[in-house]
Amino acid sequence: MSGIALSPTRSTLRRYLSLALVHAVLVAGVVFMLAPFVWMLVTSIKPPVEIFTAEISLWPKQFYALQNYGMALEKAPLLRFALNGVIICGGILIVQLLVAIPCAYALAKLDFPGRDLLFVLVLLGLCVPVQVPAMPLYIGLAHLGLLNTYFAMMVPFFISVFAIFLFRQFFRSFPDDIIHAARLDGMSEFEIVWRIVTPSAWPAIAAFCVFSAVAHWNDLYWPLIVISDAKLAPPPLGMMFFADAEAGSNYGALTAAATILTAPLVIAFLIARRRFIDGITMTGVK
Repeated sequence: MSGIALSPTRSTLRRYLSLALVHAVLVAGVVFMLAPFVWMLVTSIKPPVEIFTAEISLWPKQFYALQNYGMALEKAPLLRFALNGVIICGGILIVQLLVAIPCAYALAKLDFPGRDLLFVLVLLGLCVPVQVPAMPLYIGLAHLGLLNTYFAMMVPFFISVFAIFLFRQFFRSFPDDIIHAARLDGMSEFEIVWRIVTPSAWPAIAAFCVFSAVAHWNDLYWPLIVISDAKLAPPPLGMMFFADAEAGSNYGALTAAATILTAPLVIAFLIARRRFIDGITMTGVK
């Protein structure tokens, strides 16, 4: 009887210990991920004297946020950098969706010769880094006189093989009966894609929007190659111009500028977080 009475207690204790271990790992991961952002925010409100002191404190002895953020906004066109980032990310995302959604639908729902081979090529395209076609793209844009333009920063990313793969996985689970019924009603494949299938894919679209916006908002490699005009600089390139030309060793103003340019991404993710999680979960399961 005593052994029978103790077994539920031991199993409950093991369950609580496993839950505690899992939560401890998750909390450690959260701290590891948030620590740079917290440090950036704290540094942006500290005076220069306190930034390099040996004492670690999360709250400054002298509140210096107005001076740091004022200097960041005064010495560099941060709002213009943010606007450039919105234009670039928005332009890339719109073209990516217009191209990827029909391609994914064709690979998922249309039966034509070579479909599986095309999907294999899409998967192989995921393995090609952006550095590989950089030189021919640069030469082509230079010959066309398109360097130092928004188009030059956007054109290499108009086709996203990751978007095609993500949407294809989502569209595969869409009921074929609905598509057949729409065809019997006289709808074209173009209407089926945009009026029936796409509205059901908003979770996957929201997830891809977050991936695309984060990737291209933080992209420094390609803009550094094709842009030399500071007025067209996206946020990462603008931060580099700001650090070299204006901030110098004033890390308080530099982190204030980084906070201003990071805030739109954080706000966008908080707004779309439910759709993002749903999209990742649904495409991963299906």
